[in-house]
Amino acid sequence: MEKNLTTGSVLKNVAIFSLPYLLSYFLQTLYGMADLFIVGQFEGIASTTAVSIGSQVMHMITVMIVGLAMGATVTIGQAVGAKDREGVSLKVGNTVTLFMGVAIGLVVILLLFTRLIVSVMSTPAEAVQGTITYLTICFIGIPFITAYNIISSIFRGLGDSKSPMYFIAVACVTNIVLDYVFMGILHLGPAGAALGTVCSQAVSVIVSLIVILKQKEELGVSRECFRPRKQVISLILKIGIPVALQDGFIQIAFIVITIIANRRGLNDAAAVGIVEKIISFLFLVPSSMLSTVSALGAQNIGAGKPERARQTLCYATIITVCFGIGVAIIMQIIPETVVALFTDAGTNSGADVVRLGGLYLRGYIFDCIFAGIHFSFSGYFCALGRSEFSFLHNILAILFIRIPGVYVTSMLFPTTLFPMGLATAAGSLFSAAICVIIFYVLQKR
Repeated sequence: MEKNLTTGSVLKNVAIFSLPYLLSYFLQTLYGMADLFIVGQFEGIASTTAVSIGSQVMHMITVMIVGLAMGATVTIGQAVGAKDREGVSLKVGNTVTLFMGVAIGLVVILLLFTRLIVSVMSTPAEAVQGTITYLTICFIGIPFITAYNIISSIFRGLGDSKSPMYFIAVACVTNIVLDYVFMGILHLGPAGAALGTVCSQAVSVIVSLIVILKQKEELGVSRECFRPRKQVISLILKIGIPVALQDGFIQIAFIVITIIANRRGLNDAAAVGIVEKIISFLFLVPSSMLSTVSALGAQNIGAGKPERARQTLCYATIITVCFGIGVAIIMQIIPETVVALFTDAGTNSGADVVRLGGLYLRGYIFDCIFAGIHFSFSGYFCALGRSEFSFLHNILAILFIRIPGVYVTSMLFPTTLFPMGLATAAGSLFSAAICVIIFYVLQKR
C-alpha cells in the first residue's frame, strides 16, 4: 500500500503516480457524465437541466471535501517521506475521525437548505422539482461520497494511486448499470440519476473497506489513532481549509455563471450545463497533475529533497500545457458534435442547445491550457504546506476577472455564449500569472 516516491527518476515517478490518478478521474467523470447522457436519452430538456444543475451543486460539495482532504494527503505524504511510521498511523486515524464528523454535519445542514439552494441557482421553473429531488437524495448519500474521497486521499498520501482507481472503477460500472435501470427501465428521471450515484458510491466504499481490512497491519492504525488529537487535526485543517475554500469559490464562480445562463432561458441553461460536464472531463489531466504534485512533492519535502519537488512541478506543468493546447485545437473543429452527444439535436430546442453549447465550448476550451499551469503550481504550494497561496490566486481571479467578465459579456452579447467562455479562460490566465510570480518570490527567499 505504502510507496516511497523520493528516489529514482522524477519523471518516471510522475508518470507512475499520475496515470492511475488520471484513470481514476476519467472513471469518476465518466459516471458523472453518464447521468447526463442517459437522462438525455430517456427524458426531456427539463430533466436534463435538473440533473446538470443538481450535479453541479454536488460537484461543488465534492471538490470542497476533496480540497479539505488535501490536508490529509499532504500531511500523510510528509510523514511517509520522513519515514515517521507513528505519524502516518496517527494522521490516518484522525483523518477518518475528522471527516466522518464533517459528513454528518453536511447532511443535516444541506437537507435543511435544499429548496433555498435550488432557488439561489435560479433554476428554471420546469426543472425545479426534479432538481430538489435529485439534491435531496444526493445529500442523504453524502457520508458515502465523503468516505470514498477520504479513503482515496489517504491512499494517495501513502503513495498508492492505484487502489483508488480500482475503487472508482467499481463505482463507475455500478453507476452506469443502475442509471439504465432507474432511468431507462423504471423512468425515475432525476431521482434515478441521484439513486445511481449514491448507490454506486456506497458499493465503492464497501470494496475499499474490504481492502483496508486486509491490509490493516501494514497501516498500523490502532483504536487509539482515531482519538482526536488537536495538533494533528489542526495541521490537516491548516492545509486543507484554504484548498477547500479555493475549490469552493471556484465552484461558486461556475454556479454564478450557471445562474447567469439560467436567466437567459432553458436552452442556454442546458447548453452551459452540458459544456460544464465536458470541461470537467477535459480537466482530468490538470486535476491529476495537481494531486500528483501535491503527493509527490509532499513526500520529497518530508524527505528534505525540495529540488525533486520543483522538478515534479516542472514536468507536471509541461504535460498539462501540451495537453491543453491539443484539446483546444480539437475543440475548435468539433464542438457541436461533442455537445450533440448529450441532447437530441433533432428537435428545435435540442438544435439550439447544440448551437449555443458549441459556441460556449469554443471559448471555454482555452481554460484547459491556463488551468493546467495554476493547478500544477497549486499542488506545489500545498506540498510546501503553503496552501494559502492557492487560495489567494484563485479568489483574486474569481473576484476581478471571471465573474465580472462573464456578467459583462452576458449583457453585451445576449445571443451567443462564446464571449462568456472566453471570460472563464481569462480568469485562469490571471491565476497562472500570479502563481508564477509567487513561485519566483519564494525561490528568491
